[in-house]
Amino acid sequence: MFSNHPATAIGRRRGRAIGAGALVLGVVSSTAACSVTGSAGSTKEDTLRIVIAEEPSTLEPCEASRSATGTVVRSNVTEPLMEFDAASGELNPLLATEWEQTSPTVWTFTLRKGVAFSDGTPFDAEAAAHSIDRAVNSDLGCHVEGYVFGDDDLTVETPTPNTVTVETPDPDPILPLRLSFVEMVPTSTSDTEMVREPIGTGPYLIDSWEAGQQLNFVANEDYWGEAPAWGGVSYVWRGQGSVRAAMVINDEADVATELGPDDGAGETQVDYATNMTSALRMQVTEPPLDDIRVRQAINYATNRYEITSELEGEAATVATQLVTSEIGGYNDSLEPWPYDPDKARELLAEAEADGVDVSEQIRLAGGTSGDTREREIFQVVQQNLTEVGLNVEIELGDSDFAAALKERPFPEDAGAYMLIVEHGNQAGDAVFTMEQYVLSDGFTSSGGSPALDAQIRAAAALGGTERHAALAEVWAMEPTEVMQYSYLAHLSGSLAVNPRVNFEPDPGTGDEMRLAMITPAK
Repeated sequence: MFSNHPATAIGRRRGRAIGAGALVLGVVSSTAACSVTGSAGSTKEDTLRIVIAEEPSTLEPCEASRSATGTVVRSNVTEPLMEFDAASGELNPLLATEWEQTSPTVWTFTLRKGVAFSDGTPFDAEAAAHSIDRAVNSDLGCHVEGYVFGDDDLTVETPTPNTVTVETPDPDPILPLRLSFVEMVPTSTSDTEMVREPIGTGPYLIDSWEAGQQLNFVANEDYWGEAPAWGGVSYVWRGQGSVRAAMVINDEADVATELGPDDGAGETQVDYATNMTSALRMQVTEPPLDDIRVRQAINYATNRYEITSELEGEAATVATQLVTSEIGGYNDSLEPWPYDPDKARELLAEAEADGVDVSEQIRLAGGTSGDTREREIFQVVQQNLTEVGLNVEIELGDSDFAAALKERPFPEDAGAYMLIVEHGNQAGDAVFTMEQYVLSDGFTSSGGSPALDAQIRAAAALGGTERHAALAEVWAMEPTEVMQYSYLAHLSGSLAVNPRVNFEPDPGTGDEMRLAMITPAK
């Protein structure tokens, strides 16, 4: 996955046809309001119309690792040096044609020649170095810095106009993967203030942004790669999933994102596997959850099969770990934890005989958007655990309430609680998940073990197949060493797709919806 790539001509990916022959259902409520209109100089036939759940707060490139920004801007307006393929797990050339590790701490990147930004300025080593420094080394506080790079700064040099070297404090075998999250911008882009509307090298450029109403792109006629399929792209936003679905059915939009099973998309609905996993996270420091037998009992008592098949959508699968199969470090030899309520009762009885108060109340807490499916999952878990003798009460709040319980520093005197977390790894390597969710002091980890921490750190220093095998072993160790999690499901997503377009989403679509994957139906 991280081997060198020779210089190649890049053919932009095209999804196979989905829904091209689907029948549009009958009349749906006109609550969808206004339809999406075209960009300046484009017609409805030449404009791709997308309805999303909320307006992006910014298209700042160094915030593109946030899903709300990345789904709009990444590889559409701006582009990175390399592009991670969420379906295959491969890292492909884009604005860099090849890369190699030239010393233990230095990587050298060869840049594509003849590329220009949409303002006409050249893309070269100076622009690449500026983009990396801006995103990682500046005081902007970019999301990509904390999410992908942590506290370490990078040393970036430009030995030739088409070569960039990047040095890390310690050897980093996945630096190219990390840098695939840095969008390239011209040297004129401020490194002291964030920008709302970036200039990039991508197939589209921003035509207009009517705050609160509509965002329009227009095709970049001077794009270095394959010509964009659409003359323009228009985004609008509607908070209700049923409204978004109705806009596609009524031919007011071509793609509607983030739909639920009850949003009424009908024949236009497309389900797909995502990079998201749901799990029950237990606060391992709080009694009775501080006894591993209680945590084992919770795992045996949780009917993840019922939750996955009945509540998580057709494309969901039962989870065995916190990452999905396309992520480097996924362990494909693990089997789902068995559903065995009798075994759960035995473990609880054993713990109680040793003085553990298994009747102590445990809060099943979290944030919910009000989605019926989400509430049903909480109720199924509560019922499962109550049936084996645990005292579980549901407590739901908003996203801030959930974050306070999920992230360090955890609240004092919160007592015993469990959370249903949904984690997505868009970075392509399990170490990003482990650093946050499995390490003893991880930002969203309630605890670990010295042995597990040592295994993660040793694996992170490796590359290639050795790295993947060592990371996969962590998922095998975690239930024995800690059992912080009861894994539930690898989640599915749903879109509505108009019959006039072809679009096959991949596991990364929820974080980065590449417009090159959406083409007119023939």
